Parts: sequence; structure tokens; C-alpha cells
Amino acid sequence: MNFELTEQEQEFRDNLRQWLQDNLPEGWGETVFEPVDYQERVTFLKDWSRRLHEAGYAGLNWPKEYGGAGATLMEQVIFNEEIARVKAPTAYNGIAIAMVGPTLIEVGTEEQKHRHLSKMLNCEEIWCQGYSEPGSGSDLASLQTRAVQDGDEFVVNGQKVWTSNAHDAAFCFLLARTDPDVPKHKGLSCFIVDMKTPGISVRPLRQITGEAEFNEVFFENVRVPRENLVGELNNGWMVGIGLLMHERATASILNQANVQTLVKDLVALAKLQGRASEPVIRQRLAQLYTEAECIKHFGYRNLTKRLRGLPPGPEGSAHRLGLTLLTQRAQDLAMELQGPYSQLMPGTEHAVQEGSWQYSFLRSRSATIAAGTAEIQRNIIAERVLGLPKG
Repeated sequence: MNFELTEQEQEFRDNLRQWLQDNLPEGWGETVFEPVDYQERVTFLKDWSRRLHEAGYAGLNWPKEYGGAGATLMEQVIFNEEIARVKAPTAYNGIAIAMVGPTLIEVGTEEQKHRHLSKMLNCEEIWCQGYSEPGSGSDLASLQTRAVQDGDEFVVNGQKVWTSNAHDAAFCFLLARTDPDVPKHKGLSCFIVDMKTPGISVRPLRQITGEAEFNEVFFENVRVPRENLVGELNNGWMVGIGLLMHERATASILNQANVQTLVKDLVALAKLQGRASEPVIRQRLAQLYTEAECIKHFGYRNLTKRLRGLPPGPEGSAHRLGLTLLTQRAQDLAMELQGPYSQLMPGTEHAVQEGSWQYSFLRSRSATIAAGTAEIQRNIIAERVLGLPKG
């Protein structure tokens, strides 16, 4: 395996590093972090997203005709590695840019592409994803939200949950049941839903971090024009899974880079807390570093398959499982290194490194749940890699 970059890729990395150095606040990631207040952080992230767009780094791998940079997969990997290296924020409108946008480019109508894509990139339109329901998470195909055709419209009734940024979204990419009389995977369709449509109500869910980023969304006789159907009627499972593939591919590349930075930050934290000479701490840090390197090279092997045009396989589940479990164990160690100071939240006097570790520790609890639980990943590995019978 050759890890050397081409001349073009190295130039891309150098230009990006310079741009990040010029645009991030001085001391970023060390003494300066994202605002503690949620609304201030959203404002900051939206402004950062617009700057990414102006510099040509939003929708990096989108085709140029749709406002993207037409970048290669390797350039996307380099971008994620550099963002993680300096702990720079990602785009606030990530659901739109990383998931909905690529899906519309693949299966959307020309009218849908013209109407929405450019406004995704400049953060003018925020999107949410209407998938999970109270009784349909890992078994997504069992969802019960109904969309019944009525002339040139569909009437939607049901509930979604864990909907990120729904309170701030202009549009929702909705997966709903359009035919209840066929097997559950075959009677689903995808829609673009204007969140200002009468009959939609949003209720924020307070998270363990104190924020209310997730929401419950209720649909009561919501009328959606047929022209907002994405892909073919009753083929929403394939469209929806395509969107999830975009989500998991993007998250995998970025999370792999984030883990490398996380382990380096842990070493710095151990030194800061005066515990770097303790044998047990040194052993645990060395173990985390070794595992992070193994996961990185396993990810590069998966990347090589994609660069050769081969389809992703079940090995992606092993990569994701390793990343998420390692992230949680690393965050656990960060709390131990701080001792009693680990209880001090961001904005609290005497909090270690402005309390940034406390926030990331709490966020890491969801790593083995979102975008496919650890249990689901283990089942995929057991059945599709090891050939074990279904449990």
C-alpha cells in the first residue's frame, strides 16, 4: 500500500492547511473553542459553513455543475484529515451537504436539484432527516408514518424522533409508508417536506449535554405536493438506504481522522495533569494509540477498494464498530485523567481545558447508537463476515 500523495493531492493539502491557519481564530482547539451557549454556537457554525462554501470547501465532492468542487475521493479524505488535525468545525448543514444533496444529485428531478442544491451549500436552507420513529430505529423499515395519495398531493400523518436540527430546518427529507399492503421494505417512499407546511409541529428533546439539538416531529394531515416525491413511488427504501450510505461513508472517513487527533490530545492531557509517567496510564495510552493505528490502516484498505471502483462490503461495519468503541474508551480515560475536575462542565471555573472534554465525553455516548447501533454492526459482522446463523 502506497501512502504517498500525488503532487496534486499534496498541493490540495498545503492550500487547505494555509486556509485553515488563516481562518480559524488564534489558539483554536487549545484555548479557544466553540461557544458554550447553544444559539451562539449555531450562529458561529453557520458563519463558518458560509466561509467554507466561499472558499470552495463545501460540497467538496459534489459535481461542479451543482456547485461543488468536483474533488476526488482522496481530496475528500485529505480534507477530513486536516479538519480533524486542527479540530476545526464541520459544516452546520452537514445533513444536507453530506447526505440529502448527494441523494438528490443521484435520483432527484432537475427541478429539485435546481431548487435546493445551491441553497444547501451556502447554508441558506437547513435540512433535517425524517427517518427514525419511536418504534422504528434499528428496524427502520417498520416505520408507521403514512403518506396517502390524494390527487396531486400526499397527505402525511405520523411521528418522527431524534430528528437533528428540525427546530431550525427549512426542509425535511422524509421517509414514509405509501403502501401498507406489501412487505415492509417495498411500500416506502421519500419526500421533500417544507417544514413551514401547516400540520407540522416540532418538540425539542433536551440532551444529556443540556442542548436540545434533537427533536420530535409530528405530522397531522400534512399535504406534500407529488412533485416533492424523490425517486420512484414505493422505492423509498433504496433511496433511503442510499442516503444512509452517504452518511456512513462520510462519517467513517471523518471519525477515523478524529480518533487520531483524540489519542494525541489524550497524551497531551496526561502530561498536563502530571500523570504521563504512571505505568498504567502509559500502557492504556499505548493501547489506544495501537488500536487507532490499526483502525486507520483498516480504513485505508476500505478506501483502496472504493478508489478501485469496488462496492463497499460488510467490513465497513467492523471499521465503524472499532471506531465508536475506541472513541468511548478514550473519552473514559480523559475523565479519569482529570480526577474530580472531570465533574466541571464547560464555562465552569477551574474546568480543565475550558471543559471541552466533558462535552465530548457526553456526546460520545451516542457514538454506538447513531447511524447504526453497535449491536447491529456486530450482527452484520457475525452473519455476513463470519457466516454465523441469524440470531
